[in-house]
Amino acid sequence: MVIGIFGESCVGKSALAERLETRLGAAVYTGKDFLRSAKSEAEAKRIFQEMLRNAMDGAHTIYVIAEREHLSLLPEGAVRVLVTADLETIKARFAQRMGGHLPAPVAGMLERKHGTFDSEPHHVHIISGETELDAACEQVLRLIPA
Repeated sequence: MVIGIFGESCVGKSALAERLETRLGAAVYTGKDFLRSAKSEAEAKRIFQEMLRNAMDGAHTIYVIAEREHLSLLPEGAVRVLVTADLETIKARFAQRMGGHLPAPVAGMLERKHGTFDSEPHHVHIISGETELDAACEQVLRLIPA
């Protein structure tokens, strides 16, 4: 089974993926990990999509997505998990990653990108800061066939 976890930067996608990885023994791919599978991006995408399609009937696979265009790599039938957070939470977490300071251009970029995933189809919507990580895992696990 393939689980696609998607959303903006610093919303908690990786934390959820790590918890699910532990629970399921899943393989986890993030962002552009697929580029390692071939020299050209087009060929790498094709190989990665085929691997994800094959994983639908095999071992659990998690793909963590922070760029909308990568949603198209998810196979039909994948469990789609949208993770969101309010803008102030995202800014605070991003500032932590940058040593405690959030430069104005970065803040502007985060403001422009905020909400870009909100209209994407999903099976589960996890709101970071409102949904406990274990509860979020349980919501996702209920959607995985036994």
